[in-house]
Amino acid sequence: MKVFDFEIPECKNFTGYKPCYPYTKCYESGCVDPKPFGVKILIINLDAMGNVLLTTSILPAIKRKYPESSIYWLTLKNTHLLLDNNPYLDEVFVWDPETWLILENMKFDVVMNVDKSRRSASLTMKLNADKKLGYGMNEHGQIIPLNESASYDYRLGLDDELKFKRNEKTRQEILCEMFELEYKRDEYVLVLTDEEKKFSEEYKRKVGIKEDELVVGFNTGCSPLYPNKKMTIEQHVELISRLSRYDGIKLVLLGGPEDTERNEEIFNRSIKIDGVAGKLINTPTTEGIRRGICYENICDVVITGDSYGMHLAIALKKFVIAWFGLSSWTEIDLYDRGVKLIPEGLECTPCWKKVCPYNLECIKMIDLDKIEEIVIKYKEEVFDKLAKKGVF
Repeated sequence: MKVFDFEIPECKNFTGYKPCYPYTKCYESGCVDPKPFGVKILIINLDAMGNVLLTTSILPAIKRKYPESSIYWLTLKNTHLLLDNNPYLDEVFVWDPETWLILENMKFDVVMNVDKSRRSASLTMKLNADKKLGYGMNEHGQIIPLNESASYDYRLGLDDELKFKRNEKTRQEILCEMFELEYKRDEYVLVLTDEEKKFSEEYKRKVGIKEDELVVGFNTGCSPLYPNKKMTIEQHVELISRLSRYDGIKLVLLGGPEDTERNEEIFNRSIKIDGVAGKLINTPTTEGIRRGICYENICDVVITGDSYGMHLAIALKKFVIAWFGLSSWTEIDLYDRGVKLIPEGLECTPCWKKVCPYNLECIKMIDLDKIEEIVIKYKEEVFDKLAKKGVF
């Protein structure tokens, strides 16, 4: 691109602010390390931390379809840290007025809007792009699918029978279909730095976790948006009491700032039970998203409802014991590393209700016996064998 007497390089390294490399004049002599933009793709995915993690699974498919490409991601301030160190992304934008101005002046080849929300859909309609996939908005303020391949997911949100009873596709499969990508059951993409891996290992030593001990994590909370995606405090205490009776197991409480008081109550009630003290660890909840990832990373098994903590465990490739009530279990892929506990015979589930009209029957039906059985079976059949082979 020519601007006055300057030739602006079409290269990812060039910002127009300073030299790409010290004392180089790439606008005159050409790029030292050329990195062409290729196909420019913007992913819009603002809503829910777990959803953002899950959406990272489409990145390998995007690169397969567009090997020479630049991938940008727009998300919220509280979720952008989940995308740190992601090798597929060229830039992560945080949702704010400054970002809107920047994006509105950029040109994209493809915009992929994951979110079925008016704010994401509205911005999608304003952006300059050759192709827009996913969701947009019409003149009445209604959310609409922008391409035929997005129509299945669109109907899924409008048809309870389809979503709750007939759908057999995982969310990853649905996203690939919506964005016209080849589905190959790609994993989530979450990359820890060497410092973060070191922190996890040092924390294990600090709290007395031995290499041959199975670490079982309890994701105790969930988003306030759907408050009934968590077990009761009593259920957690009971399960901790049961698992503490087994040798070679350490138990860990996990959560964010909203779970601080809840975890303290679970911890304080549990350590009064004979045999629990010394086996139960209450990890910090207020040190930020990346440290929270490090604490969950110390676990071998994570017991959880369908929440961000579950998606994080999947991304970290842990063995996941996930129980379901109000949400749709068919859309979740544990990648053959875990077990889904489904409330068999309960007609009202899934429902996606924020308030339960039936006295939380799905939570009462959580099978603690089954969870205990799965943990011990995993320890005996998988973990102990790996320990004997010297894997850890």
